[in-house]
Amino acid sequence: MADPWLSIIGLGEDGPAGLCPASREALEAADIVFGAPRHLALAGVGTGEVWPVPFDIAPLLSRRGRRVAALVSGDPFWHGAGGALAAALAPGEWRAFPVPGTFSLAAARLGWRLEDVACLGLHASPFARLRPVMARGARAICLMRDGEAPAELARWLTRHGLGETQMIALESLGGPRERMRKSTAARFSLPCRSPVAVALDGSALPAGTGLPHGFGLPDEVFAHDGQITRRAIRAMTLAALSPRAGETLWDIGGGSGSVGVEWCLNGGRALSIEPRPDRLANIATNIEAFGLTGRMRLVPGTAPEALADLPLPDAIFVGGGADAALFDALPPARIVANAVTLETETLLAQLHAARGGNLTRISLQETAPLGRMRGWTPLRTVTQWSLP
Repeated sequence: MADPWLSIIGLGEDGPAGLCPASREALEAADIVFGAPRHLALAGVGTGEVWPVPFDIAPLLSRRGRRVAALVSGDPFWHGAGGALAAALAPGEWRAFPVPGTFSLAAARLGWRLEDVACLGLHASPFARLRPVMARGARAICLMRDGEAPAELARWLTRHGLGETQMIALESLGGPRERMRKSTAARFSLPCRSPVAVALDGSALPAGTGLPHGFGLPDEVFAHDGQITRRAIRAMTLAALSPRAGETLWDIGGGSGSVGVEWCLNGGRALSIEPRPDRLANIATNIEAFGLTGRMRLVPGTAPEALADLPLPDAIFVGGGADAALFDALPPARIVANAVTLETETLLAQLHAARGGNLTRISLQETAPLGRMRGWTPLRTVTQWSLP
């Protein structure tokens, strides 16, 4: 490797004492040192350059060609600035010197197997990211924004039926001010100082707590106006869509966004295309409630016009009311389309005859009162065409 101009140096709460000799040499050789005020103070750099707020790497990149050191927390590539810097540079321009980060230090203090723990950066993400994580027996380590955030997290957990979660506040890990204290979320009243992380242990939660994994969440967990792909149909639809981590879904005619939400909860990204403002509001509510900001995006408008310039999909779901022009405009992808009207069912039958795939008719019945007894009430039959 050529001599890099940028050194990305992980720094812990123990300051220079925790740096390896190579890190110290890189720091001492730097003409310019970038860092947060706390890191500059820990490293004893009185004339360093402070990262802009909001965070921006442009000032650092403008120093290309000079010897620059970037001070970051712990492991630069685990919720750190290392990823943003490396993405903007050629491999030979930088080198990194990590030290144990908050997740590793927390696991070492608690005796938790890190491979069995969810590690979340809630300093820059909504608490709702915990919804698919926390359940009985689950564990998580969460980076916090500031000293007020643990109390906010405790209130969020309690509101979502997770009040018996044990919270361990982990302050200034690895430094002389290190402190660990425990409480349940429902009883949390600990004043905390930054930097702070919180470890969550769900061992005491009741059985059945949290969101189930797989397909087909209950309809009532979504904001909707009745326009929603019902639970059983949604489970079959997602099974046909076959979500994979990192893949992109176009959810055309989003309605409540329930299909897009479950696609994202299974590791993908989704764009929900919906023309009605009231339903766009419901989709936005569901995106926030499930912590999917940045992974699921609203696209106001009607397909196919609204599809122009969107990132290409790996899979497409058409929820109903489509016409032949829409299917002619779709790019190559896995396609699943549901129909409840005779007109759309006829179209799907024609598409199946012309393009192949699978055509399935889904008939469901639910029990309902029938006089003093109960009987079966048929739901609307759904015709589903899927093209692998």
